Amino acid sequence: MPHDVSTTLSVLSALRSPKRLKTEVLAGLVVALALIPEAISFSIIAGVDPSVGLFSAFTMAVTIAIVGGRTAMISAATGSVALVIAPIVPQYGLDYLVATVLLGGAIQIALTAFGAVKLMRFIPRSVMVGFVNALAILIFIAQIRYFVDVSWLVFPIAAAAIVIMIVLPRLTTAIPAPLVAVATLTLVTIVFGLQVPNVGDEGELPSSLPSLFMPDVPWNMETLTIIAPFAFAMALVGLLESLLTAKLVDDVTDTPSNKTREGAGLGIANIVTGAFGGMGGCALIGQTMINTKISGARTRISTFLAGAFLLLLVVVFGDVVARIPMSVLGAVMIMVCFATFDWHSIAPKTLRRMPLSETAVMVATVAVTVLTDNLAYGVIVGVVVAMILFARRVAHVTEVVELPGPDADTRVYGVRGQLFFASSNDLIHQFDYSADPSNVVIDLTEANVWDASTVATLDAVTTKYARAGKAVSIVGLHGPSKERHERLTGRLGGEG
Repeated sequence: MPHDVSTTLSVLSALRSPKRLKTEVLAGLVVALALIPEAISFSIIAGVDPSVGLFSAFTMAVTIAIVGGRTAMISAATGSVALVIAPIVPQYGLDYLVATVLLGGAIQIALTAFGAVKLMRFIPRSVMVGFVNALAILIFIAQIRYFVDVSWLVFPIAAAAIVIMIVLPRLTTAIPAPLVAVATLTLVTIVFGLQVPNVGDEGELPSSLPSLFMPDVPWNMETLTIIAPFAFAMALVGLLESLLTAKLVDDVTDTPSNKTREGAGLGIANIVTGAFGGMGGCALIGQTMINTKISGARTRISTFLAGAFLLLLVVVFGDVVARIPMSVLGAVMIMVCFATFDWHSIAPKTLRRMPLSETAVMVATVAVTVLTDNLAYGVIVGVVVAMILFARRVAHVTEVVELPGPDADTRVYGVRGQLFFASSNDLIHQFDYSADPSNVVIDLTEANVWDASTVATLDAVTTKYARAGKAVSIVGLHGPSKERHERLTGRLGGEG
């Protein structure tokens, strides 16, 4: 694992600075409070006991704080991973789920080692914007259940929490506003005996520490056949969500991160989590935004303490934590939604200036992610749409023009632009096979040949001229285009 000197220095400097250390500590506490209901709800999705999700959040956060490549990012049990592995428990039981998590972590390390992280460069900005906006919408939708069929007291409590989080930062930033909102309104509900849904209603909190867990499964090909598809899907979804979130945090904090280390660190964190009987996970954008954008955390300290505080809160102070109103935590996450959503991307001025294709990619990413509740589907569709629109746009900048010839018996065509499957398919129709003279020159000096489809098209053009009794010379190729044409021409079959 590469040694990150800048990260080490930032942790040391934070430990030496009381002001920075206070920010990191308080940020970790706020994130820990926000993790509790999320971890419990994700446990329900995965079909396991709430303690499994809570302990997973602890082990993921603490481990990734040490081995991860993006400082201040929060990784824990997540809904995306829970959805992928959910079918395992009812069919095969918890032991198979844990085996899946262990294998999924190993696959993430292997994918990172083989350079999967480098594929991030092919994700366009419009897909990133769609990813952020979709997750903000999903976080908001997830909070609605805390405000349906509940006492009317829930709404003024939530409103008070939002007012505190809006007004307090204008007065002081000494203490994170979400922490003040949670502490103050929890105290109010306890003192006045207000009966509103609270954390305790979400599920029973554990009273003991997590312990090592070895899944009781037969280690053979039959087990591998069962868990491998789920493990691979978990690995892909986890890597994708973590790396996209890391890129987002890079932009929020204006600092770089080591994506290779983050990918490998995620795999290690999932293996550690599986070793303690956990359900695995990946980066959480909502809690990450609380940590970095709202609380101002910048180092590994906050991530580590988020996990440590989580364990302390649920095991030691479980009775107090159980009294926290869900409407307050819901209000915190709603504020996170508004802070996360890229409002500039939907501003009328932006939409007027932005190319329609870019907006279409963003909308496609948002729509698919929200409709399927699956980040991977949304990003994949967004990238595919972006590729199609890009190919369509590039295809239209290719042209064939007639150039001056050396004599009356020779016609010279100049081809300009990028030639690949989308732009070269119509190339065969750009020549006048019957009316052209006996000698034809196709000049590709201002063109680039990118694939076998283009070489096959050029062969087809040559064949059609040959059938008309005319000779064709293809000139002007250079570099990789020339090498590609010489290697493939006449060897693709089916010309003409």
